[in-house]
Amino acid sequence: MTATNDIQAKIVVPASLDMVSLLGSGDELLRLVEAAFPAVDVHVRGNEISLAGTSDEVALLDRLVGELLAVLRTGQGLTSESVERSITMLRNGDAVRPADVLTANILSNRGRTIRPKTLNQKRYVDAIDEHTIVFGIGPAGTGKTYLAVAKAVQALQAKKVSRIILTRPAVEAGERLGFLPGTLSEKIDPYLRPLYDALHDMIDPDSIPRLMTSGVIEVAPLAYMRGRTLNDAFIILDEAQNTSPEQMKMFLTRLGFGSTMVVTGDTTQVDLPAGTASGLRVVEGILSELDDVEFCRLHSQDVVRHKLVGQIVDAYAKFDAESAAASQLADRDRRRPRR
Repeated sequence: MTATNDIQAKIVVPASLDMVSLLGSGDELLRLVEAAFPAVDVHVRGNEISLAGTSDEVALLDRLVGELLAVLRTGQGLTSESVERSITMLRNGDAVRPADVLTANILSNRGRTIRPKTLNQKRYVDAIDEHTIVFGIGPAGTGKTYLAVAKAVQALQAKKVSRIILTRPAVEAGERLGFLPGTLSEKIDPYLRPLYDALHDMIDPDSIPRLMTSGVIEVAPLAYMRGRTLNDAFIILDEAQNTSPEQMKMFLTRLGFGSTMVVTGDTTQVDLPAGTASGLRVVEGILSELDDVEFCRLHSQDVVRHKLVGQIVDAYAKFDAESAAASQLADRDRRRPRR
């Protein structure tokens, strides 16, 4: 690799840290970094890393290595995804250090640690700590619901709340509840399944039935919230884009003393009947000036599923924008007076 050798820098990796952990198996992570910094020559000899290239890029890469070493010092491993996210955060000039984001543990269960993986995810979980009502709005795969459930379990274990309430509107995405087999409870259960799945990742599965029987954990359709006051609880409304404005108001006014509410949804995936407004789309204009309410937005770069999911989200957003522009142009043409 050829670069303009404006400056040089040398990084000495402490002997206590394994170079393979930093460079990756077969130098996988090193190759990723070299591809992201084409203006810098990177040479590794023993535990020394030499950098030569343009001043800005060398300084940025020096910072990146420092952040990755800080992650390794916590005992946490590096992956190609965590390195790529660190590079993105540094290039964006974000004030928060990548190491602080990648090592912010929320919950540990059965040897697995749940933590935010992007800066917006960290801002989201921090907002949950700092506000009574938080809205997490973003596309599929950005961890909105999963992180909210993790914060709920964390609050329950720390005895900050005495119960967790998880709810969703029973609105069909192209299917009809009435045509599904079974009782009403059995019909609704598939719509609540993602909430059960998240709980099973965070709590001993054998204890979940006991916690649900005792009322410590409740998973129920949104309609079951009407008429209640929810005190000392961590309450999550999932798929909130499928609430009407009236349902959203009903849910938010269930808030009781000592409780936290998290509302999650994706305003690009509304399954309500045509002509019905989404409560999630209108609520920001109503509540945005309230001090203890926070709106957090996650984007395609916060998707933590397969990286293709983020690309799919972007492709659909581009298609929708182009379709809207074409529709507006066609509408203007129809209204233009004919000579």
